Amino acid sequence: MAVSFLRHEVSDLCLAKPALRSLSVSATVADALEALKTSEENFLSIWDCNHHSKTLAGEQCRCVGKVCMVDVICYLSQDANLVSPSAALKAPVSETMTETAGTVMHVEPSCSLLKAIDLMLQGIQNLVVPIQTRQSSNSRRKQHPKPINSTTSTIHNGQEFCWLTQEDVVRFLLNSIGVFSPLPALSIDSLGLINTADILAINYHSPADSAVRLITQSLTQQTSVAVVDIDGVLIGEISPFTLSSCDESVAAAIATLSCGELMAYIDCGGPPEYLIKIVTERLKQRKLQGALESYSSSTSSSNSPMFSSSSSSSSDEESSVYPSSTRMVRSGRFSRSNSYSARMVRRAEAIVCHPKSSLVAVMIQAIAHRVNYVWVIEDDCSLVGIVTFSGMLKVFREHLETMG
Repeated sequence: MAVSFLRHEVSDLCLAKPALRSLSVSATVADALEALKTSEENFLSIWDCNHHSKTLAGEQCRCVGKVCMVDVICYLSQDANLVSPSAALKAPVSETMTETAGTVMHVEPSCSLLKAIDLMLQGIQNLVVPIQTRQSSNSRRKQHPKPINSTTSTIHNGQEFCWLTQEDVVRFLLNSIGVFSPLPALSIDSLGLINTADILAINYHSPADSAVRLITQSLTQQTSVAVVDIDGVLIGEISPFTLSSCDESVAAAIATLSCGELMAYIDCGGPPEYLIKIVTERLKQRKLQGALESYSSSTSSSNSPMFSSSSSSSSDEESSVYPSSTRMVRSGRFSRSNSYSARMVRRAEAIVCHPKSSLVAVMIQAIAHRVNYVWVIEDDCSLVGIVTFSGMLKVFREHLETMG
């Protein structure tokens, strides 16, 4: 069984994967914003080629990066762009993706699973893999691919592509978890998986704009920003996953609110009316007329909701567990599962586990909530560290060495 597992290739993980929706590197931030709002995926791939004309012989289309709503929000929250949001939207999309450059790589379908894991441990977030579909075969013959809309396409050089992420690999490993016995039953503490050095954390009362650098870092690291009190107790988080479900109006909230207020603002159901008023008043005080006009238009229009309609959550049933007025503060208690782990509160609060939780329990927990990490806390809710998919892949990779 172990020998056969080692023979797996990335093509084995590409079955039923959707073709990438992509955007040209020459597109504007406004183009990216429009495409993200209509996409079912959190990220769009950015390609260096012309999607709308016949590809010249020998010319290669290459995926050069990716962009998500978080990139756009952080970009628009910059002081210069708050002055004139309309001008900022006309900038090339490359202005928003500098922090994620080098995190994508093309590989062949025959690339081994071990090689894929090695690349991810080196910092590659997305492996771009060519896929064979009826649509791509027909397009190759016609040589004039039909774009999804005026700015996006799924065809490059007559070929469609998908990409693989850390989540895809961890999910694949979980489906074959019996191969790794007894590793999965061991605690994350005993496996050395709790990272205490690279925690991105900020105080509850700190200005939200001071968290932008940390949010960008967390996006690159595929983690999140912990929000703590002065005693180091985990109150919640500012998560790229949550921000990806929002629209561009959050940039104004980041520029004017505290971290605690921002958590409540992006919580399930949209921003409370009192916070909308606070953002409006503070934009007026700072005389950011351009941002104020854009924000007022966004929050007053039913056609521009706070949360994208395409976003989804694996725990919608938890959205009404606590009234919105109490979501900003820690309840002080956690419901306990058999693995001694729980989700504190939906969206703005964090997904947590205990140091003695088993590896397989934490894997299941992270995959169920579509995140690449789980916070580790003690009984008093003090933040101990973080467990990431990257750390898990390193442990599995070392185990696979012994299998080989």
